[in-house]
This record gives sequence, structure tokens and C-alpha cells, in this order.
Amino acid sequence: TARRLGAVVTGFDVRAAAAEQVLSLGAKFLAPEAVAGDAETKGGYAKELADEQQQKVLEAVGGAVTVSDLVISTAAIPGRPAPRLITRVMVESMKPGSVIVDVSAETGGNCELTVPGETVVHGGVTILGPLNLPSTLPLHASQMFARNVQTLIEHLRKDGEVVLDVTDEITGAMCLVHDGSLR
Repeated sequence: TARRLGAVVTGFDVRAAAAEQVLSLGAKFLAPEAVAGDAETKGGYAKELADEQQQKVLEAVGGAVTVSDLVISTAAIPGRPAPRLITRVMVESMKPGSVIVDVSAETGGNCELTVPGETVVHGGVTILGPLNLPSTLPLHASQMFARNVQTLIEHLRKDGEVVLDVTDEITGAMCLVHDGSLR
């Protein structure tokens, strides 16, 4: 979606399979040389990297973070604290107004400055550390669905009455039966 809106989108993961996924969505894959061949468990999850490999990742991520307006970090290792990928120095090199959304805040965060459950502004950079993000989905999904239903009802109403115009692009596409006939 961001790419369709004109953003330059870059993705990164230590797992090789993720590179194909990033590219298939039309984004650029950052630093393929930092991908570790053994960074994936049999279940497909990332595993902890050796110090040398972790340093390669930090160097790759650091270069991209400093020129980004928005960073969404999601790196997690099951049963372990989230890997630190964004340092204070990296944040301080970002432009004021930039935003970091640290989805891994619950397990400590990928950013050194993340405070779980809080929004922090450091040097003009906003760092969000949301907790229990999946619990917010039902509310937003309900709001979105309600808004769609409201918009449809408003579309169907003409002068306070429901009007089913099957020649209308929207109404016609959703009308299965009309005047006793299957459409």
C-alpha cells in the first residue's frame, strides 16, 4: 500500500525466504549480504544470530534507518527478548518528524529507545511501542465494517427512501435477485 501511495519501500529479514517475499510485493530488499543461511528454524521462525552476523545486520539496518521517514520493526525470536536493531545513534541520525513503530515492544523492542506501551519523542523522532497489538484489531475492523455499511446505506438512499437501481455499478453488482429473477 505504501508503495502504491508513492513511498520507496525497503524490507529486510535475516531469513533468505523473506527476500523473495519482499521482492514479490514490489519492495527493495535491503542488504542481501546480511542474510544468514542458518537464520531460520525448521518451523520457519528466525533464530538468534552469531555476533559477527548480528553486526552485519546492524550495519545494513543502520544505513537504511537513517534515511527513512518511517520504520516498522517486527523482529522477534520466539521465547527470547527482541533483537536490538535500532540504536540510539541511529535514531539521532534520523530526520525530525520520522517515526519508528516498534511492533516488538512487548518483548523489549527492536529499538534501544522503545518504552513498551508508550510513545517517546527523541530528537524529533517519534517512537511507538504498542502492546498487545492484535487486541486492537477487532475494534478497528468493526469500525471499518460499520463505516462500509453506513456508506452503502447512504448510497442506496435517495430522498429518505431505499432505491435499488440495478443499473448502478455498486447496487447492480451486489444484487443477486431482482423482480423475482436470478441475476
